[in-house]
Amino acid sequence: MEHSVEYAHATGLLGSVWLLVAIPLVSAAILLLLGRRADRWGHWLGVASVGAIFVLGLSYFFSLRGLENRSVELSLWDFIAVGDLHVDFGLLFDPLAAVFVLLITGVGFLIHLYAVGYMSHDAGRRKFFGFFNLFVAAMLLLVLGNNYVMLYVGWEGVGLASYLLISFWQDRPSAATAGKKAFLMNRVGDAGLAIAIFIMFATLGSTQFADVFNGAGALQSGTVLAIGLLLLLGAAGKSGQFPLQAWLPDAMEGPTPVSALIHAATMVTAGVYLIARSNPIFSLDPTLQTVVVSVGALTLLMGCIIGAAKDDIKRVLAWSTVSQIGYMFLGVGLGGGAYALAIIHLLAHGFFKANMFLGAGSVMHGMQDQVDIRRFGGLAKYMKITWITFGLGWLAIIGMWPFSGFFTKEPIIVEAFARGDWTAWLYGGAALLGAGLTAFYMTRLFVLTFHGPKRWTEDIAHPHESPLIMTVPLILLGLGSVVAGGLMATPVASWLTPVLGHGEHHEPVLSHTVITVLSLGLTVLGAGLAWLLFRNGTALVEQPAGPVVRAARRNLYTDAFNEAVFEKPGIFLTRALVFLDNRGIDGLVNALAAAVGGGSGRLRRLQTGFVRSYAMSILTGAVLVVAAFLAVQLGWLA
Repeated sequence: MEHSVEYAHATGLLGSVWLLVAIPLVSAAILLLLGRRADRWGHWLGVASVGAIFVLGLSYFFSLRGLENRSVELSLWDFIAVGDLHVDFGLLFDPLAAVFVLLITGVGFLIHLYAVGYMSHDAGRRKFFGFFNLFVAAMLLLVLGNNYVMLYVGWEGVGLASYLLISFWQDRPSAATAGKKAFLMNRVGDAGLAIAIFIMFATLGSTQFADVFNGAGALQSGTVLAIGLLLLLGAAGKSGQFPLQAWLPDAMEGPTPVSALIHAATMVTAGVYLIARSNPIFSLDPTLQTVVVSVGALTLLMGCIIGAAKDDIKRVLAWSTVSQIGYMFLGVGLGGGAYALAIIHLLAHGFFKANMFLGAGSVMHGMQDQVDIRRFGGLAKYMKITWITFGLGWLAIIGMWPFSGFFTKEPIIVEAFARGDWTAWLYGGAALLGAGLTAFYMTRLFVLTFHGPKRWTEDIAHPHESPLIMTVPLILLGLGSVVAGGLMATPVASWLTPVLGHGEHHEPVLSHTVITVLSLGLTVLGAGLAWLLFRNGTALVEQPAGPVVRAARRNLYTDAFNEAVFEKPGIFLTRALVFLDNRGIDGLVNALAAAVGGGSGRLRRLQTGFVRSYAMSILTGAVLVVAAFLAVQLGWLA
C-alpha cells in the first residue's frame, strides 16, 4: 500500500505552532521553580496558560482550513545528528493533530478551571498545577511531533507527569503504590514502542512519519507485523488495554481532576492516536488489524463486566474508560473509514467522561470525600446541577438517542458487523453486548448515587452543591455530552480524510436499521434492569456472591495472573540474582581477599625482629640445601 505524504512548511501564523508546547512548559517551569512565592497566584497562571493555548489552537485550526493540503511542518532544530541518524525537533500540524489539540486544550482548560475550586484547600495546589501544565505540554508534543522520536519524547513526558499526579498525595501508601504501578506497567508498553522505532530506523533509515509511511509498503510482511505489534503494545500500555489495563483503575488514587484529565483528554487517548497516526502501517497487514480488533473487543467486555461489580464511584468510571477505549481500538482495528469513527468517539468521550469524572469529584466534595456508592442515594435533591450534568453524561455514555454517544458508538458497532467474514458476528456481537452491559452498570452507578433512599447519616456527611467555579465546567461539559456527537460526526470524518483516508465500504451482515434497533433495545434493557434492581438501594456490606461476581470484583483475576506469572517470578529471579551476587560473586571476591589477608597475617609472624631467629632460619635453610645437594649426588633423588 503506497502512502503519499505532502507537507507545506509552516509560514505566517502557523509558524508559531511551537507555542502550543512552549507556553504550558514555561508555565510549569515557573510554578515548580518559584516555589512558595507563586502559591497565591500560581493556579491562575496554570489555568491562563491552557486557556491561551486553546485560543491559539482555534486560530491555528482556522488557518489550517485555508490551506489546500491542510498540513504544515515546522522544523526547529536538529535533535539528534549521529552518523546516519538524523532526527529533527519538528512539529506537524495537520487535521489529526488539530483535532487532538482542540480536545486537549479545550477540555483541559475546563478541568484546570474546575481544579482551582477542587484543590482550593490543598497546600500543594501550586505544585499540582505545575504538574498539570507539564502533563498538557507533554501530550501536545506527543500529538504534534513530526516523527516517532518526537512522539516518544512526548510519550515519556506524559508517563512522567502521570506518575507525579497519580501519586500527588504521596503520603498515602495507596497513592504512592498506584503511581509506581502506573509507571512500571507503562514501561512495558514503552519498551515495545522504543523497539518499534529502532526497527523503523534499521529498515527504513528514518523515523520521520513521511519516510516511514512511504517506505513501509516495501518492507517484508514479517517486519511490518513486528513493527505493528510493538506499536500496539505501546498503545495498549498508555490506553489501559488488555493485557496492560490493570494500572488505569488504580490511577484513581490521584486527585479527581487528574482522573478527568487522564481519562478524557490526554494519556489514555495517546494509544488511539498512535494507531490512527500509524494507519499506513496497520492497513498493510490484515492479521495485525485482527489483533487490534481482538484486543479492543476483549477489553471493552472486560471493562463492562468488572465495572458492574465495583462500588467506588471513580473506579466504576475508570473501568468504563477501559471499556470505551476498547470501542476505539475496535474502530482503529477495523481500518478504512472506521479510523475516523474511532477518533469521533474519542472526541465525544472526552466531553462526557470529563463531565462524569468532575461530577464524581463534585459528589465527593459534598460527601466528605466518600466514594462508596452504596452509601450515597438521594443526592439529586441536594446537588441538582451535579445530578443534571452527570445524568447528561450517563445518557451519552450508554448511547441513548439523541445524545452524543449514540452518534459515535453505534457507527463503530455497524462497522464491526461489516467486517466481511464470520468474525463480523463475533466482533459485532461483542460490541452489541458491550452496549447492553454499559447501560446496566452505568445506570447502577447513576441510580445508587442520586436516587433511591438516603443511605448516609448527618454525622458522616452534609451533602451540598459545589461552588460556581466547579459547576460551570460541569454545565459546559454536560452540554457537550448532548450535542458533541451529532454535531461532530460528519464534519470531523470529512476533516480527517486527508490523514486517515476514505476506506472501502462494506455492507454489514445485518441492516443498519436492525443493528440500531438491537443496540437501542439492549441499552434500554440494561438500563431498565439496573433501575429495577437498584432503585431501592443496595446492601451496605459485602454480600455472598456467585463465581462471576467474585471474579469481577477481583478484576477477573487479571491482577492475580500478573502477580503469579510476572511479579512473583520476577521477585524470585531478583532474589536469586541478589543471592548469587552476595554469596557467589561477592563471596568469591571476599574469599580471595580473606585468603590473602589471612596468609599475609601468618607470614608476618615470621618477622619477629630477633637476630637469633633469623640466624636459625638461615642455618635451617642452608642445612636443607646441603642435604638436598648430597642426596642428588648420591643418587637418592634420581
